[in-house]
Amino acid sequence: MIRVVIANQRGGVGKTTCAVNYAWYLAGKGNRTLLIDTDSQGSISVMLNLKPRNFFNQFLIHKFHLDECTVKVTDKLDVLCGNKDTIQAESAMAGAVVRELALKIMMEPYESRYDAVVIDVAPSINLLQSCAMVYARNVVIPVDMDLLSLNGANAAYDMMRLLNDLIKANIRAIGLMPCQVDQRLSVTALVQQSLQKMSEMFDVPILPAIRTDQTVNKAFRARKALLDFDPNSKAAQDYLAAFAQITAMIEASDGQTQTANV
Repeated sequence: MIRVVIANQRGGVGKTTCAVNYAWYLAGKGNRTLLIDTDSQGSISVMLNLKPRNFFNQFLIHKFHLDECTVKVTDKLDVLCGNKDTIQAESAMAGAVVRELALKIMMEPYESRYDAVVIDVAPSINLLQSCAMVYARNVVIPVDMDLLSLNGANAAYDMMRLLNDLIKANIRAIGLMPCQVDQRLSVTALVQQSLQKMSEMFDVPILPAIRTDQTVNKAFRARKALLDFDPNSKAAQDYLAAFAQITAMIEASDGQTQTANV
């Protein structure tokens, strides 16, 4: 099963765009896919113009059945949306025992329904992000061509390392994904150099870069995933290359784990 979190502690780096389009990509490949938004901003429902009856908070805290909380976007893609009530979930879990396992426990009865789960998390260090990482174990870190985005990527990696040290969560970074890349800008070269150093330091590969493309904004205004709106755009083609590599890496890792457990 493919399970992945899209995380960076800085907002505006392309996290939600990556999550939505990776879920769309997996569904397009025939995988029964669940896209989860654990961010209280509810960006995924806005991006795809969804009107759910219930949200992530009702599923995680009030124990609503998953069917009562998801929206079916395509035959293969369901979305569990977040909203402002997600903050209440964070508060309700604060004193719980083994709270980092909350999402894992809630998802277990439904896993046979899906081939893939993609999770978008808030751009901040919080308990729900920890739950998502512990459940998925695979993390993709988008990095905008902005020096502060590198700090956010570092913070996301530190969170993974902390969880691995404290509870042996076995979380790993699948890759660093450069986003909104424009080689004409001088800051791009600076960020790419720093990203290369980070890749070497953490032993995390750099994924294919996503070029700056106005089609991304047009897709957002049309309330569609980029891969649905214009799969031939340059950013869409970049995402496809990155997604193929992400999927291959996760599947290879899962295969090695299964072999080791035999």
